[in-house]
Amino acid sequence: MTLIKSISGIRGTIGGKVGDNLTPVDAVKFASAYGTFLKNSQPATRKSRLKVVIGRDARISGPMIHNLVVNTLIGLGIDVIDLGLSTTPTVEIAVPLEKADGGIILTASHNPKQWNALKLLNAKGEFLSGAEGAVILEIAEAEAFDFSDVDSLGEVIVNDAYMDIHIDEVLNLPLVDAEAVSKRKFKVVVDGVNSSGGIIIPNLLEQMGVEVVKLYCEPNGHFPHNPEPLKEHLGDICELVVKEKADFGIVVDPDVDRLAFISNDGEMFGEEYTLVAVADYVLSKTPGNTVSNMSSSRALRDITEKHNGKYQASAVGEVNVVELMKSTNAIIGGEGNGGIIYPESHYGRDSLVGVALFLTHLASLDVTVAELRASYPQYYMSKNKIELTPEIDVDAILVAMTAKYAHEQISTIDGVKIDFATEWVHLRKSNTEPIIRIYTEAPTQQAADALALRIIDEIKAVIAK
Repeated sequence: MTLIKSISGIRGTIGGKVGDNLTPVDAVKFASAYGTFLKNSQPATRKSRLKVVIGRDARISGPMIHNLVVNTLIGLGIDVIDLGLSTTPTVEIAVPLEKADGGIILTASHNPKQWNALKLLNAKGEFLSGAEGAVILEIAEAEAFDFSDVDSLGEVIVNDAYMDIHIDEVLNLPLVDAEAVSKRKFKVVVDGVNSSGGIIIPNLLEQMGVEVVKLYCEPNGHFPHNPEPLKEHLGDICELVVKEKADFGIVVDPDVDRLAFISNDGEMFGEEYTLVAVADYVLSKTPGNTVSNMSSSRALRDITEKHNGKYQASAVGEVNVVELMKSTNAIIGGEGNGGIIYPESHYGRDSLVGVALFLTHLASLDVTVAELRASYPQYYMSKNKIELTPEIDVDAILVAMTAKYAHEQISTIDGVKIDFATEWVHLRKSNTEPIIRIYTEAPTQQAADALALRIIDEIKAVIAK
């Protein structure tokens, strides 16, 4: 189960057998399907060639997959705007700026170095819907491709300026105040996990007058630790923040759409609280509604209600968050994994937007980052998973757990979420890995961990039957 096809894109490990992993053949197949989908979506009267923006993170397999995908699109008669080394949010803003018909980001996001993926965008620079993704999978399985003749091949236009353009877009946001930040003379440690965040985040900070201490900012694709920005992977930056007497630390994942902060005392600010803090600032200036997914902290709901807004929860997956944000006119939203979605910029998770808004928020306060964190509602999460094997029936597990807790408040929009009075648990099959995710939240870490262990034991009992 190392080739995963979902609304999050096509994701797999490099090497191995065709159809089981993300091999060169699979990269060509799914790039062909995406290009064919775009061509089929156009009116027959269209005269101009299609245009697709492509960028990649710094993982080792990036150049290989990049060349395969670019040349496949050329073979379909599609022009390519090649951003080269880039970030997910950079590609997302480039698509509409280039008036392109779509975009592809080559990144496996937080997955380890053996993984890569094709993340697919529409003409707005937003992720495709589940229905659109299903059509692409059908095209891929049928191999219903029609390549262009030699006189109709696409062309490549290289544009390596977009990370700078992205920074400019962020600095121009009305709620970003680089001058106020510069006056505070902040010192910040950045862990770029040796990917493109190691370039773009320090550049943004320096343009805001921040002193930057770089850690793992060489974009060579050799991730120095597991690239998911969780506490157990971030000991080095936690130590360095204290050693450097820095105001805080910034950690991003390889494609720079997830953002975590380290407080000045070397403790995790909490990935869940990235969105809470940024939303607190945004809502203080522009009151309105918010959205996060069902696996995210209740703290966003509390902050939203403090500012007289309405909070709603979507199914997990960026496309689901964005859809609900649009229908509720949300001012800000995102995911509890450190994903900030700020429509004033664009409908995509963007660590640059998060960093700039957080810094502006901090510049307006006379508190340390640790004190800011302590000012928010205190919830604690436990994030666990159970590895899936072919004989495990996920649907049967979810049905059994729903029946067991039928007397509680339950949502089955996305897996099963059980809301208790002071805590909750969310069980769902991952879109990106062969696992069941088990997220719990409670007023203390001990309670969150205890609830998770209880639920895991109950799931194991169901599997054993």
